[in-house]
Amino acid sequence: MTNLDAIELLVLDVDGVLSDGQLVLHGDGSESKCFHTHDGHGIRMWQRAGGKTALLSGRYSEPTQRRADQLEIAHVIQDCHFKLPALQKLLDALHLKPENVAYIGDDLPDLPPIRFVALGIAPANAVDEVKQEADYVTTRPGGQGAVREAIEYILKNSGRWQALMERYLA
Repeated sequence: MTNLDAIELLVLDVDGVLSDGQLVLHGDGSESKCFHTHDGHGIRMWQRAGGKTALLSGRYSEPTQRRADQLEIAHVIQDCHFKLPALQKLLDALHLKPENVAYIGDDLPDLPPIRFVALGIAPANAVDEVKQEADYVTTRPGGQGAVREAIEYILKNSGRWQALMERYLA
């Protein structure tokens, strides 16, 4: 059983996890993505509880950077085709160990990080291979509340939920 009290860093893939995985390509070369407000608020809750967040995406996207800026996510790694070395470098920079990390991913490039960290999470719409390796599979798909569900799972099962709720009810 993973010690969820030790989780300090939540690392998110973007396409298919924080977004619904669909890309809208516009005629001017720009793109759009859909992000769910519940996921955004969940990230804010995680931050209020003292957690750190990082994004680790296989492709570069301006909407991803804009969403990270809105949510004050300081650690954003994009255009990353080999995610495990990038994750290891991030952990070194933050002086964290794999047992301090939860990772949410939905596709094959996410398998090495999911296997490496203390808590590997897959959204409901992840490919079967990722769901089989994950420690927890959300009931909600990526881009539709999966991140929020995962955050609540960690907070509730690590004893941090009640203190957070007291801040909302005050």
